[in-house]
Amino acid sequence: MHQILMISSYVARDPVGLAAASPPLEQAGIEVVGVPTIVLSNHPIRPHIAGLPLDPAILKSMIAALDNNGWLGSFGAVFSGYLPSAQHVEVVAAAVQRLREINPSITYVCDPIFGDDPKGHYIDEEAAVATRDLLLPLADVLTPNRFELAWLSGREVKSPADAVDAIRSLGRPLVAGTSIPDGPSRLATVLVDSERVLTGSVEKWNDVPHGTGDVFAGCLTAKLMLGRTPDEALAYAIAGVRQVLEVSRGYDRLLPNLVDWKSGIVPLEIVVRP
Repeated sequence: MHQILMISSYVARDPVGLAAASPPLEQAGIEVVGVPTIVLSNHPIRPHIAGLPLDPAILKSMIAALDNNGWLGSFGAVFSGYLPSAQHVEVVAAAVQRLREINPSITYVCDPIFGDDPKGHYIDEEAAVATRDLLLPLADVLTPNRFELAWLSGREVKSPADAVDAIRSLGRPLVAGTSIPDGPSRLATVLVDSERVLTGSVEKWNDVPHGTGDVFAGCLTAKLMLGRTPDEALAYAIAGVRQVLEVSRGYDRLLPNLVDWKSGIVPLEIVVRP
């Protein structure tokens, strides 16, 4: 059985973080071992919220326990998402390096969740700096949104062509930039690997619930772990986000558990160029 270690937020009511990224992986037959970096009652956008970040020392000890039980060697991939402080980032960087000592072929997927349009950073910028300096160099797969891609690359990103230039400047094996402006009413996802540029474009929706980036990253990771090509993974991931938005119409949150991830996703057409 495929297994993945996922390190991200746990939010009880609003599916973001682990709750949004895990369903497509689990329904693909991939066992998810989820370690939380923060535990919240609901998304911070709500008027009332309770919870707290997991102390980085506790996060470190939880990963150490998995190691001491001999389980880290069973993972084919490790995924990091929401990391609320630079200290959490440091723990994840050490964990990735330890996993690579045990299994040099492990895939590290980094979803650099630290900001978005239009507000910019929504965590301490020191955590974003640590993500850029410590995690970016380790990542096999990177899934930034438009704001994160522009910030990580230090380049303006206003179009798919801009996104390609920004992605190539990062020097990682596979990067998928999401929510890239593609004219006045469409958004593109641009994936660049060592050989090709892959682009999928969809109509822009207004008032989209939080969590679509997590869903995208989970879908993409699932297909890559199953050995699918990057264009197959991208086509599935974009279509998966669109499907979860469809089933969530009329609700104030995403409902990823209502999606038939095995057979209910019709992959989107992808444009491929060298």
